[in-house]
Order: sequence, then structure tokens, then C-alpha cells
Amino acid sequence: MKTRKILAIGFMAAATVFTVGCSDDFLKVDNPKGEPLEEYYTTDAHIQEALIAAYDPIHWPDWGLNQYNALNIDAEIMGDDFWVGGANKADMQNWHKLFNYEGDENNTLSSLWTIDYSGVKRCNDVLKYLDWATDVTAENRMSYEMQARCLRVFYYNMLWHYFGNVPFYLENLSKPPYTAPQFTADEVYGQLIAELEAVIDSKALPMKYYKKKDAAGNDVDDPGQFGRVTQAMAYMMYAEMVMYQNDNSRFSKALDYMKEIIADPRFHLNPDFANIWETSGEWCNESIWEINYEHSISERDWGEAALNIGGTVLPTLISPKDWPGGDGWGKGQDGWGFMPVRLETYGMFAATDKRRDATCWDVRGVEYTERYQDTHIWLAKYRPFDKNNENGTTSKNLNYNNNYRYYRYAEVLLNAAELSLRTGGSGSGEAKGWLNEVRIRAGLTGLDNISVNDVLNERHLEFVGEGKRYWDLVRAEGISEALDKNKASKALVPDQYGYRTNSWTLKKKYIPIAQGELDSDPALVQNNYK
Repeated sequence: MKTRKILAIGFMAAATVFTVGCSDDFLKVDNPKGEPLEEYYTTDAHIQEALIAAYDPIHWPDWGLNQYNALNIDAEIMGDDFWVGGANKADMQNWHKLFNYEGDENNTLSSLWTIDYSGVKRCNDVLKYLDWATDVTAENRMSYEMQARCLRVFYYNMLWHYFGNVPFYLENLSKPPYTAPQFTADEVYGQLIAELEAVIDSKALPMKYYKKKDAAGNDVDDPGQFGRVTQAMAYMMYAEMVMYQNDNSRFSKALDYMKEIIADPRFHLNPDFANIWETSGEWCNESIWEINYEHSISERDWGEAALNIGGTVLPTLISPKDWPGGDGWGKGQDGWGFMPVRLETYGMFAATDKRRDATCWDVRGVEYTERYQDTHIWLAKYRPFDKNNENGTTSKNLNYNNNYRYYRYAEVLLNAAELSLRTGGSGSGEAKGWLNEVRIRAGLTGLDNISVNDVLNERHLEFVGEGKRYWDLVRAEGISEALDKNKASKALVPDQYGYRTNSWTLKKKYIPIAQGELDSDPALVQNNYK
């Protein structure tokens, strides 16, 4: 069994929160149903319950509220490295529509909207309850507040990336009709970046969580806290946001944050790229932040139990159907054939690049039941293994223990290299060193004088299947130095196979808002996606 980590389960009923960890000595609480909120949320222990519940929605997107929205798939299907796959074009039709830039109010990421606003609501709850707390120390109060505020930025950041122009509020809606003003994407960014700067400036979050000192006086990792937001995670989210917005007024500050992580000896590249994706590689020194999943305590199941604690369905989504057995995955295992890797993606790796075989599960020559757009190459980073769901107590294909690697140190180095170049740094200076660390780990030779395009190219190779490429293509529209192959308007065009027949345009930057949301708030303005 893995070491215990931050895992949570929250039910939607008002004033009812259950939380549980991966070990009996973590957090377990009784149902406070029936007690007035003002009387219940007064103690440190109960505030912690509310905080753990605020973390809970980060686990939901892969399957919840009757829609699959694995975070990497949602982004990758709009990029240029994968096909959508599945049984046919009607299987997850919303993905196929978004892949071809023809989504609409009935074919969009509707559950992701609901999940992220659930997270916002729970973060707001924590901040409200803190006003009632009577036995919370000043230190703990600051920690709980900043965790909730950082998480709230995370949820809004997701909404901002996909939908852009969204309702925005920092206190829960308490009066009919329970609607909030819809901000423009630029207004949302302005609110979020100021909020994140306040969280960072508070210095309330540790760079990394620790439990105690060892015999030599060194800090020892505290696996029981892995999954909580940290200062390093906040730094990464800050860099991601200012780079996506192309907010060059904040590039220097973002670069300073990346340098702070680089200077911290507790973070470095995992020497073995393939090991990052193994269970033993979870929360290694390359990890900045992960979303935890665990199979051995799986309470998650289909139907009403979809939001319960447990594993992830991602490996099932992205693997072959009717597998004959081999490569650590048993005969007859059930894969659904989404997100086959394009042949061109496999071909862009040099034969000597260690990332190729750790990224691409090449099963050409193996016979199984082919699905739509099947290339016989699959994403190895999150591929299924029997050992990753063998201890599942409920539906095994929904409960793999693969953590979702959200931010890792390689991205710190590439962020720093790009930010250095875009703030006047030399291509033969420190930026070159950071980029070459990533290349040399991959088994490639270093470059002598690098450009922004070298960084974008390296990001493409490094992060295949991690949900980064599409956003890089979109933000490159605002980078004058970017080559056509790194710009969305040039790279995301009809393909030779007839699968993608439409081209990405600036109108496609923000996907449609779901019809159910438009119906619930007539004041909402639909994104101009056509």
C-alpha cells in the first residue's frame, strides 16, 4: 500500500461533511448533520474537516456528474498529439466536437464547470467558518485561510482556461436568484493573479510539507500531507497564469519564483524519466504537486458513489480494448480506446530520446479489438498495470492508483528558461543551462545558444499527454518569436486523415458554456465560439 496522502470525500448535502484519509490515524469525522453550522464549525478539528472537503473536488473530473473529464484528456484532444478515439464519433461526442472546434452548448465540458464551482463554494465555506472558530491558533488560522484561497484560485484557474468569461465571486451567494456577475476573461485574470499574489506574499504555505527531523537533524517528508497546496505549487500556478496571459509585467516576478524552487535542494529532476510514472515515482523530488488516487481504500463506484474516495478511471479510458495479456496487464482487461497517440507524435522523438518509450506504449503488432482512430500507440505515462488496481475493493476499472502529476520540476526549469529569454536573458546564459538539464536527462545533447522556440519544442517533447501542449499552442499566439508549428492558428488545422476538418481560430479560445448553465442564469452571455 502507498504511504498515506491527502485524500478526501465530501457529500453535497448542506452542513454534512465526511472526510477520510488513507490510514486510520489520519482524519476521520462524525456526521455533523443536524447541528447548526455556527455551533459546529468552531473548533480547529472541524475547520480542518471543511478544509479537507474543499480539496475533494480536485479528484472528481476524470469521472463525475455523468461525464468523463480527465484533465489531461480535456486539453490534449484539442491539441495536435492525439486523436479522440473511443468506439466512434458518438462516443464522448463532446470530446469529438471540441476536437474539431465545433463544440456547442450541448457538447462542452459541462461537469468540469460544476466541479470547479463546487470547489469554489467549499473554499468560500472554509473562509466563512474561520470567522466562527474559537480554538484555532493564529498560525493554523493563517495556514487554513491560505490553503483555501490557493485552492480557490486553482478551481477558478481551470474555469478561466477553458471558459474564460465566467461568473466570479469570493463569498458564497446567499440571496435569490443566487447568481454572480459574469466577468470577462481579463477581469477574471486580474482578480485571480492579485489573489494568488496575496497567498504567496503571506508565506503561510511551506515550500514542501515535512513531519519531523531525523536523527541527523534533516527534514523528513510527511507523506500524510502530500496533496496539500504548497508555496511551490502556488509559484507554478502563478507562472502558468502569467505566461498564458502573456502578462510580461509579471514575467520577472514569475522568474524569481522559478529560481527560488531551483535553488531549493529538495527539488530536482528524477534521473530516470520512466520512473516518474511508476508508483514508486509518485511524490519523488521532481514532484511539485500531484492529485492523489488510491486503489486499496477504494469506496468509489459507478452511480452515486462516483465522487467517493478511491482511484482513477484514466488508465481505463486510454488503453486498448480486449487486451490479450502481457506488459504487466492481464488478459481480457478492459480498455476503452480513447486518446490514441498520433503516429507523428511518436515520430517526433529521436530514437535516442529516453522519453519516447516512457511516453508512448507502442503495441503495434499486438492483436486486440481496435477502436476508432486506433494507432496501436497509447500513452505510457498513465497506462494500466494489474498492480495498480489489484487491491481495489470496488469496480477495478474505475480505481487505478495512478496519481495525476500536475506540476513537476522539469516544468520549473523550462518555465525559467522561457521567462529568462523573454525578459532579456541571453540564449547562451542561465536559460541554456536550465533547458539542457531537461535535454541531458532525456539522453540528448545540450544546445549551445537557445531561443524561445527551443523551449517550446522541448516542452512539446517533455509533456506529451500531460495536458500542457494545447495551452502552449494557444499562448504562443502572443509570442512574436514563436514559429508556426508552435502556434495554435497554424498547428491546429485540418489533418491529412480527414479527422479534423476545421481550424482553430481566436474565437475558439474559450469553449461554449453548457445550456443548463445558460438556462439557470439568463444573464449569462455565451462565448462566441462560431
